[in-house]
Amino acid sequence: MSEKDYLKDISEIKELMNRSSRFISLSGLSGIFAGSYAIIGALIAYFFLLPKGEYVVLHSWNFKMLIALLVGVAVLSVVTAWLLTTRKAKKHRVKIWDITTQRLLLNFLIPLVTGGIYILIKLNSQHYGLTASLMLIFYGLALVNASKYTIGNVKYLGYIEIVTGLINAALPGYGFWFWIFGFGVMHIIYGSLMYLQEKKI
Repeated sequence: MSEKDYLKDISEIKELMNRSSRFISLSGLSGIFAGSYAIIGALIAYFFLLPKGEYVVLHSWNFKMLIALLVGVAVLSVVTAWLLTTRKAKKHRVKIWDITTQRLLLNFLIPLVTGGIYILIKLNSQHYGLTASLMLIFYGLALVNASKYTIGNVKYLGYIEIVTGLINAALPGYGFWFWIFGFGVMHIIYGSLMYLQEKKI
């Protein structure tokens, strides 16, 4: 066996080991859809649910509708990501549910659920000003924490979400627009870059 063939075999083995320990990357289209859902949801909230210049009072009808809207956006994003990632996994003949997927979800959900509970505690104490920044920060932490179990550069999206949330914390009056940028615009940009990269493969 020549040195060239030997190096090629080593490279293939390394790639197989890497894929076996990491979850297949999410489809770029899922990021684009998630960002679009977030922007559409934010526009609905802005025009129909958010009082101009006021905070939404906890337990009010508008607050309940905002929560329902957030849940709707999250569910649509998760379902879309699952369908597109499943299709991608079948194309590459990769199992979508295994121990790596479980580790990915666990590492993603721990910061996310912790952040969600913390935000609800702050809301219950009528501390509304940092809600958007906290959502961005904890979501970014969840992405970074889970990134070691997935192929792709999702950690960089996580870093951007964290930085966006921190800047928003310094400018709390602009939480709505930072939320749109972090959850909407950045998902579309990141998803588009991933989609173009997938097309090259």
